[in-house]
Amino acid sequence: MRRKRVDILKGSWRKHAVMLSLYLIFPFAHSIHAQQQRTFVENIRSLQVSVNRNPLVPPVLVMGKHQHLNIDFDEMSHDYHRLVYHIQHCNADWSETEGLFESDFLSGFNDQPIENYENSFNTTQLYTHYRLTLPNSETQMRLSGNYRVQVFDDDDRDTPLFEVEFCIVEPTMSINASLSSNTDIDFNQSHQQISYSVSYGTNRVVDPQRELHTVVMQNRRPDNRVVDLRPNIQHSNGIEFSHQRALIFPAGNEFHKFEMLDVQKPGMNIDNTRWYEPYYHTTLYADQPARNYVYDEDQNGAFVMRNDNDDGLDATTCEYVWVHFILQTGQPLSGNVYLYGQWTNGYPNPDYQMMWNEESKQYEAAAYLKQGYYNYKYLQENGPSPDGDFYQTENEYIIFVYHRPQGDRYDHLVGFKVLGNLRES
Repeated sequence: MRRKRVDILKGSWRKHAVMLSLYLIFPFAHSIHAQQQRTFVENIRSLQVSVNRNPLVPPVLVMGKHQHLNIDFDEMSHDYHRLVYHIQHCNADWSETEGLFESDFLSGFNDQPIENYENSFNTTQLYTHYRLTLPNSETQMRLSGNYRVQVFDDDDRDTPLFEVEFCIVEPTMSINASLSSNTDIDFNQSHQQISYSVSYGTNRVVDPQRELHTVVMQNRRPDNRVVDLRPNIQHSNGIEFSHQRALIFPAGNEFHKFEMLDVQKPGMNIDNTRWYEPYYHTTLYADQPARNYVYDEDQNGAFVMRNDNDDGLDATTCEYVWVHFILQTGQPLSGNVYLYGQWTNGYPNPDYQMMWNEESKQYEAAAYLKQGYYNYKYLQENGPSPDGDFYQTENEYIIFVYHRPQGDRYDHLVGFKVLGNLRES
């Protein structure tokens, strides 16, 4: 089917841009407890968390390995701001751990300034790129478990600009897991089912119901996580989870993707890019609900900042662009529709809610994004995905196992496993 070219200057786009601006000025604080990242002010953009500068892996450090957590973000000006970071240790449910002193989980100092920053160069949008690496010479983490990093302007220590969450695992328990499209509700249709077992190893577990906490997530989404299931089988060396309805996930579809490397010429999945004072505007080719599964290699929601300069200065030379998304459904859906990717800082996020255009019979959204490669998909709140559900879809599943031995003061992260796709399971 021929893809439709859309004029981004129609009145509906102007209206939507205004609404998006209001969302950015009054951001929404998510309350869902799961590993995620949140921005609280409009002038922090392109927040990204990676391990050893690999944006494709989850933000989990393995204790004893030479790994670093990288936190990159832009502050949308060239003005100097003294930014400081504060680290908290958290329980398995991401509430702050109350049984520890700061010196228990940190060596060195907390509340230190971020000293690695650089102004953007030759860009229409002025910004300052900041980089924070943990551990560093000032601050080292001592324990396994969940961690939250909050960043403040030194002039206002009461309100964080943003926060990110990561984990440190001491892999003393092993996890065996499998993924199948032969589920307890359908066979090779629209769902996928996880089964897994946990082996205690040398850990002493007296009461697994009280001591162990498990979490399963699909594509790092905080809204569909499965927490603290009761195991089917308990034995002296471990527990097993199988044929659990809670571990059946809608399979979804592969992520859409686009790449904008040069504002002067279209990239992958880009219809056109134009300059309308004072911004660049990029319109993607319109998407439509899928009727059949078509394999397309994706990165399960990841994004990478880059342009075609090939000079290693992507962090400070990439432009910011208003990117316009179009989903042609022909009629409004029963629930709100949102964009989702690792760059949307959770789901549902009103910053990335799509608006129904009655005249053109399509959903539209605009997002102010830095040049690079992006994965995205459409999700319907309290309803099936507009992208469809196909058992062949390659999703990322993550399993976490926490252990708090009797009498201990915090939740140890003792098991962590990433499960890829059906071909690997």
